[in-house]
Amino acid sequence: MQALDALAKVCGDVRRGEPAEGVLGVEPALVAAPKNLAEVADVMRVAAEKGLAIVPRGAETRLDWGTPPERCDLLVDTHRMDGLLEHAAGDLVAKAEAGLPMERLNERLAERGQRLALDRPLPGSTVGGTIATGAAGPLRSLYGTPRNLVIGLTIVRADGQVARSGGKVVKNVAGYDLGRLFSGSYGTLGLIVDATFRLHPVPAATAYVTCAVSGPEDTHDAVQSILHSPVAPSAVEYIAPGTVSVLLEGVPDGVAARAQRTAGLLGEKAAVSETAPDGWGRYPDGTTLIDISAPPPALRELLTMVGPEVALTWSGVGHGHVGLPAGSSPGTVAGILSRLRDVLARHRGGAVVRYAPEEVRGGIDVWGPVPALALMRRVKDQFDPDHRLSPGRFVGGI
Repeated sequence: MQALDALAKVCGDVRRGEPAEGVLGVEPALVAAPKNLAEVADVMRVAAEKGLAIVPRGAETRLDWGTPPERCDLLVDTHRMDGLLEHAAGDLVAKAEAGLPMERLNERLAERGQRLALDRPLPGSTVGGTIATGAAGPLRSLYGTPRNLVIGLTIVRADGQVARSGGKVVKNVAGYDLGRLFSGSYGTLGLIVDATFRLHPVPAATAYVTCAVSGPEDTHDAVQSILHSPVAPSAVEYIAPGTVSVLLEGVPDGVAARAQRTAGLLGEKAAVSETAPDGWGRYPDGTTLIDISAPPPALRELLTMVGPEVALTWSGVGHGHVGLPAGSSPGTVAGILSRLRDVLARHRGGAVVRYAPEEVRGGIDVWGPVPALALMRRVKDQFDPDHRLSPGRFVGGI
């Protein structure tokens, strides 16, 4: 039996792929959109029997992250799995399907005065895609990233077996915290079906204290003055070419008092506003996006290296992004990337290219050095021994 016919027997939405659906230029032979966990398991089982290489797809907001798959026999689309399965408001916990857009999830949670404290730099991003890429924004300073907020996960393995970890466990994968393991795994270990999150209350009041800064030294001093103060920010962001902004959350009187104290720390140029400054929580403009990380003191040397003309955002906890403009040659990108890695390595940090034009991507090392690569390969072998899940999409060709 042909793969298309076999898949159509277990899933109500199966068809041939189209060129426009290519993952970084690799066209899928088939596309399946299962509607629930049972159909996902059946689709994955059939794919295993037919030896099909699988790439998951959510809303395509980050499908251009990483490297192209070696092949894409089957694109598994999660858009039909878009429900909020449970919201235990009293426990500050919610369970959502992988295809649910993050905006819709937070709209539903806000009805009960709660939220999933993850920023949404790309409108339309889904629950599954956000976890698979480990994406987070300024709020990571206080609340962490998906790996910190996911407390339960349901996945389907390459062979069609269902596995769960965390909240409301039915069957565990012994020895693994799937929430942490699958965060940033790029679909290479299994297909995420649903996730259970730890929630937080929507703050009664917020304030942004924003200040213009001049040069690496001034920027470093401004950020450090906030990090080492008792104002308890939810986030601290540097936004090129010269803005430091601080987010404060809490009860109205407390936020107002902390905002004034924060403004005093930043100096006479500081201003308090209820709205975020331009660029807050967004990726910097450019056709090449580089994800950078290092301890907070690295900011001064980082800014000295890149100069004022490079689009950059940087979180107070030591994570940011560099955007390089359209038309940047492969040689230019490679040079900047090399210098970034040299600077960040001195602080035990690193730089990873999230997306870039094809001609640039082909001439650079997207991932950079990865000390844990041998361990990651062993985990891949355990979860996907035939290497059929997003093959080649992740670091080291995983």
